[in-house]
Amino acid sequence: MAFTEELYAAAKPIWDAQLEHRFVAGIGDGKLDENRFKGYVLQDYRYLKEFARIFAWAVAKSEDLASMSWYAAVLNLTLNTEMELHRKYAARFGLTPGELEAAPMWPTTRAYTDFLVRTAADGDMADLVAALLPCAWGYVYIAQELVKREPPGDQRYADWIEQYASPEFAEAADWLKAEMNRLAEGTTPEKRRRLTELFVLSSRYEWQFWEMCWKGEQWPV
Repeated sequence: MAFTEELYAAAKPIWDAQLEHRFVAGIGDGKLDENRFKGYVLQDYRYLKEFARIFAWAVAKSEDLASMSWYAAVLNLTLNTEMELHRKYAARFGLTPGELEAAPMWPTTRAYTDFLVRTAADGDMADLVAALLPCAWGYVYIAQELVKREPPGDQRYADWIEQYASPEFAEAADWLKAEMNRLAEGTTPEKRRRLTELFVLSSRYEWQFWEMCWKGEQWPV
């Protein structure tokens, strides 16, 4: 069994819960409230800006040129494809790029991104990939499940599904899975438990992000 299969098995209840979440279901059927999706766009834009820093760390920490090239390519995909989609979403809501940049991070967004950046800075390459993989792989997984259903009538949600179900994003996720398997090869059981903990924790944050965008969130004081 590949190590990523072990990771998926460990996090499967969380991933199933994501697919069943009201926010994700609302994207799938096109009935998600517009204001909730607007909040998601603002928070995910702020998230992606920090997420891109993880790939920058990966470029710096990689030991071979091929890996450096791939991480740089995924960094470019995040900054110039994924975030461009968010800017297009924002324009549909009458939001400018400046307003996207100025949007305050909600508590879950801050906690999740701080966890990722800290893991990238303090951990090794295996830690870094284990922490980022639930987002990169998870969005493709969700979109590939949603694309099997009747397409949503709202084009904004159809675009979201099409983007993350695309071969470009699937290829990036597959490469990262292969990289995770390579990095985990020959590691100790203790290290594999650590990598599994990171993967599961990021998966929990992914679910919590949907929940945050469904309910809304603010600092209590």
